[in-house]
Amino acid sequence: MKVLSSQSEKVFRSAGVASFAVLLSRIAGLVREGVMSRLFGAGPSADAFVIGFRIPNLTRDLFAEGALSSAFVPTFVEYLQKGDRKEAAHLANLVASAIILFVGAFCIFGIFISPWLIPLLTHNWATTAPEKTAEAIKLTQIMFPFLMLVALAAQAMGVLNSCNQFAVPTLSSTWFNVGSVCSGLLLGFWLGPQLGITKIEGMAYGVVIGGALQLLWQVPSLIRSGFSFRFALDFNHPGLRHILKLMGPAIIGNASVQVNVLVNSFFAASIVDPVRGVNGAMTWLSCAFRFMQLPLGLFGVAIATATLPAIGRSAASGDIDEFRETLARSLGLVFLLTVPSSVGLMILGPSIIGAIYEGRRFEAYDTHQTAVALSCYAIGLAGYSAVKILTPAYYALNDSRTPMLVSVGSIAVNACIAWSLVHGAHLGHAGLALSTSCVALVSFLILFWTLMVRIGGMHGRRLRGVILKVCTASLLMASVIWVSSTVIAGLLGSHTFGYLVDLAISIPLGVGVLYWACRSMKVEELEMATRALGGPILRRFSAPNAKLPN
Repeated sequence: MKVLSSQSEKVFRSAGVASFAVLLSRIAGLVREGVMSRLFGAGPSADAFVIGFRIPNLTRDLFAEGALSSAFVPTFVEYLQKGDRKEAAHLANLVASAIILFVGAFCIFGIFISPWLIPLLTHNWATTAPEKTAEAIKLTQIMFPFLMLVALAAQAMGVLNSCNQFAVPTLSSTWFNVGSVCSGLLLGFWLGPQLGITKIEGMAYGVVIGGALQLLWQVPSLIRSGFSFRFALDFNHPGLRHILKLMGPAIIGNASVQVNVLVNSFFAASIVDPVRGVNGAMTWLSCAFRFMQLPLGLFGVAIATATLPAIGRSAASGDIDEFRETLARSLGLVFLLTVPSSVGLMILGPSIIGAIYEGRRFEAYDTHQTAVALSCYAIGLAGYSAVKILTPAYYALNDSRTPMLVSVGSIAVNACIAWSLVHGAHLGHAGLALSTSCVALVSFLILFWTLMVRIGGMHGRRLRGVILKVCTASLLMASVIWVSSTVIAGLLGSHTFGYLVDLAISIPLGVGVLYWACRSMKVEELEMATRALGGPILRRFSAPNAKLPN
């Protein structure tokens, strides 16, 4: 049991390093989004940019946190476990070469079909705002190469994570955010008039430049680890064939997630807001989901990133007890961190959105509508994060069929719920965010129950205890921050200064109440979570003999 706890704690510390890097990345992403909102508001150009970025960006989950990582990392780790580093490096080159060949060809194909694809997704725009459709087509064509760059960056991330290096690959998305906004402003606002580039087109070119920086940032670490790229193709290689075998169902399963996004985009384009008309819904949903991605990336994806190599090693060695222990601890940690985050986003949403986005062309009405969407997204945060943990666990057990079937089934569930909430209940963009949450929760429950049956349990009683205690603590936290937020809003009003004061007081107050409540109820994961999330900072001030592993 001592070994199991040591393995779980090692995962949590690795997750802490990844979480700290993800935090920096998400903050940079919020800065980028804040710049975009103030420059373009929730108007037609902003909506067109969301659609233009959405199609190539759909593969971020597919590659960075989906099929490629889930299939590549366990296979790559298996080669490293055998001690054949040269063969592992050859496998990495085969995968990178295949990405360049096939994803590059798909990018070219996507550029050519954009004039037909975009009108299908935004049918309402084609009749009511044809100039908006034309702008979305142009932006899509500019940003399509981002797809290949992010796929290569994701594969590089998988290599480094397999070598237990988490900070550098996770920080790569920070370079994307910083590079995209800086180069976008340079091209769109300073050089644009001389180059014949509009402001929004300059931001689109910035996305491509940022994607290149995201990849290049990881190259020195790859070289230092002994992995330098050499173009190679061998589709008979057993490792590559195994990855492709796993990726086939995984791509289908993850593609269903992307189909859900496209379905929701289709519904969003049909929404006519009483104030903004055909404008706004796409931007509100995009801005809200950006904030939902902060705890999702900080906790869900980071913990999944650290867990995947560990459970891959446990599965490869046949140690199901360690596999079960590590997975259960990781899920407990996810619930401890995401349930309170969901509650905080629901209550403090208006202040969070207002502090970052509101100003210039992004008005108070846009803040309200975005906060409504954020509340609906937040409901599914725990489920979404848990799925990020569970899906790779199936791949570590060489089962890609179950996640595929669950994910494909979610298409029908999402379409039915989205249609019912948007057109039946007339909830507008909030209905789309709520349907996304419902799908995440249903997928989690099915994956969890199926895996629990397969591996003979997953410490279910302990997990239920953690969830119950965390929910109780979150309700107590919610009551405290609701009172503080209401009082501050009454005293200072709804403007930037009031929003900032609310966040400066309510967030530390809420965290303090949550920590006290969880500690009083003896939530086991609390101490490990504190060490994991505080490790990257405390390490700098620790004595040499207390140094945490990188």
